[in-house]
Amino acid sequence: MTPQRSTGAGTEADVPEYAGHYRLESCLGSGGMGVVHLARSTSGLKLAVKVVHAEFAKDPEFRGRFRQEVAAARRVSGAFTASVVDADPEAARPWMATLFIPGPTLAEQVKRHGPLSPAQVRRLMAGLAEALRDIHRVGVVHRDLKPSNVLLAEDGPKVIDFGISRPKDSELRTETGKLIGTPPFMAPEQFRRPREVGPAADVFALGSVLVHAATGRGPFDSDSPYIVAYQVVHDEPDLTGVPEDLAPLVLRCLAKEPEDRPTPDELMRELRSTAASYDTQAFVPDRWAEDAGGRDGAAGSGSDAGSCSDAGSCSDAESGPDAGAGADGGRRRRRVFGGRTRGRTAAAAGALGLIAAGTFASLQWFADDGTAPVSASAGTSAAAFDAWAVRPVAGKQAAPQCSYGAGALFCAQSGEVYALSPADGAVRWRRSVAQTGAGAPVLSGGLVYVPTADGRQLAALDPATGRTRALRQAPAQGGWAFAGDTLLLVGADGTVTGVDSASGRTRWSGPVPGYTAPSFVSFPGDPLAYATSTSADGAWTRVVAVVPGTGAVRWEARLKGSLRPVGAEGGSVYFLGLDPVYGDARAVVRYTPGSKAVRRVTLPVPRPEAQAQVRDGVVRLLAAGGTLEAVDMAAGRQLWEVETAVSRGSAPVSDARHVYVSAADGRLLAVDARTGRLVGQTPPRLGGLAGTLATPVLAGGRVYAGAPDGTVFAVDGEQPTGW
Repeated sequence: MTPQRSTGAGTEADVPEYAGHYRLESCLGSGGMGVVHLARSTSGLKLAVKVVHAEFAKDPEFRGRFRQEVAAARRVSGAFTASVVDADPEAARPWMATLFIPGPTLAEQVKRHGPLSPAQVRRLMAGLAEALRDIHRVGVVHRDLKPSNVLLAEDGPKVIDFGISRPKDSELRTETGKLIGTPPFMAPEQFRRPREVGPAADVFALGSVLVHAATGRGPFDSDSPYIVAYQVVHDEPDLTGVPEDLAPLVLRCLAKEPEDRPTPDELMRELRSTAASYDTQAFVPDRWAEDAGGRDGAAGSGSDAGSCSDAGSCSDAESGPDAGAGADGGRRRRRVFGGRTRGRTAAAAGALGLIAAGTFASLQWFADDGTAPVSASAGTSAAAFDAWAVRPVAGKQAAPQCSYGAGALFCAQSGEVYALSPADGAVRWRRSVAQTGAGAPVLSGGLVYVPTADGRQLAALDPATGRTRALRQAPAQGGWAFAGDTLLLVGADGTVTGVDSASGRTRWSGPVPGYTAPSFVSFPGDPLAYATSTSADGAWTRVVAVVPGTGAVRWEARLKGSLRPVGAEGGSVYFLGLDPVYGDARAVVRYTPGSKAVRRVTLPVPRPEAQAQVRDGVVRLLAAGGTLEAVDMAAGRQLWEVETAVSRGSAPVSDARHVYVSAADGRLLAVDARTGRLVGQTPPRLGGLAGTLATPVLAGGRVYAGAPDGTVFAVDGEQPTGW
């Protein structure tokens, strides 16, 4: 049948004729979130256009997610993905257009013609490893790599994701920001710790995809997604039928623990000889075209044209037994065959919903010995500041956690503590301390403090030499925090002891009324320390402000909701209002104890794992997934929102002009503090497993950051466009 067309007025009727300037010709695929159409531009360029279902277009939370998807996909520039041509996430019916890429998906190819040959599997592995390298290089995790999201194009495999049926692809699912994926191709951590999924989950999925390509089934096989989930977490994979020379590498990809899996770079090194002789035609054998014999002509004409409706249906000439569950374990996305390309039928596959960002050229930042500072050669002003990068601890890949004070940069990394010159990165001293890695060193009372491995002592180091000046005892069960020049120690019985950071002398000791085990936070420039206690149902939070040096309670308040303090300035304390169940940030709250005034600004959508910073009455938040926004508490409104395409980032920091964020791939991003526009970013510096991200440090107009590959680097904060 021919494609259905709208009979209503305008472009937002049930089945629109246009998305922006692009005429929608036929249906390519449909799912729970929207419909993908084959479209043409005014010049005749073929595109794949996703149009969101009307019901979701009215949902502010979904619009936020779609904006994030568009922002990530716009940055696609690799050879193994497809580029976004245009998009309008603010339209009445949001849409996104990518280049139309002819070719079958891996799921379709295996279902029609059986498993790939060993040579084809090796080439597929090499291509997908390169694709994941490009995706991970910009700090993005795909989280839904599966056979139906791998397109076998004429020039090699493409990683795609229609993004139209993600909630429906998984019978095991939670709300936004929790479980994402398709059970047969999900990693164990996606079931156990869905909020902690990193790049290694994509490597696990790659292993599952390769087993499917080689055998026609997955390494964990059952009709029930719940049984598959159990097998993924607990059982060993079935690699019967996988080429013998690839089986050990595939087995490593399918390791239960993320740290035991190879990185895409390691996979590429193993497959270097295969990748160098890439035979792209092997992926689309001639029998595919022969199978589709009579289907030439433009998509949308003749009996093979599909039909779409706003209800999410999509039909084509192949409806029948194959219209149900696909070989990848999810709902099979029906496609319409279009015109031939070089004698091959163009299958419906547009790389929509692709969660990937652009790639960057590698830069050499280290001297041969890995320690000498190397100046950046491009984009920096020598008169203002010469950027530098050093790797003080050779051979250890973990992001250094740094702080600034006493004219030096103090960093902790993998059991090493060192001081660097802010001017050029020269190492002033370095000491081995069996350190826990619990954040950056703290400069308090003229000493540099780091915790020891057992957590029972705090080593106090001389900032000039790194020599140990004292060991402060920490409670075996309890906690500790620094506030100004005071160390607050909290015992197991709730007793708080205030210790002079410089001398170790006890200043005061006693309980904080109403708290059995207070946990303190303090903020730069604010003289108080704050402890909070939230009711079991999350209905209210009790806040107490303590003078660190005396233990005196300055004020206390009982505030509505589950609150987490994120900053204090100008006589007010700022909080994130959290969902009492999931912990997502739903609002920003300002409390002014002098007047007891409370101001609450509700966020457009809940923000998972939000981190925040306050400057001049504006709260900047970065959420998991990359949404960065600014909320003006005086005006009571959101100033701006930007999708950074950073799957995991540090807490934001800001000066008068810019907001800075570190990404999991080692990039440092700068955003205009007034408009939210991205104005600069450094190249990625990838390392091993993702650990605690280093928050950027601002000092003297410069920005200092640590990267996962062990680098500490500095750039000119005044000129981020030159990074």
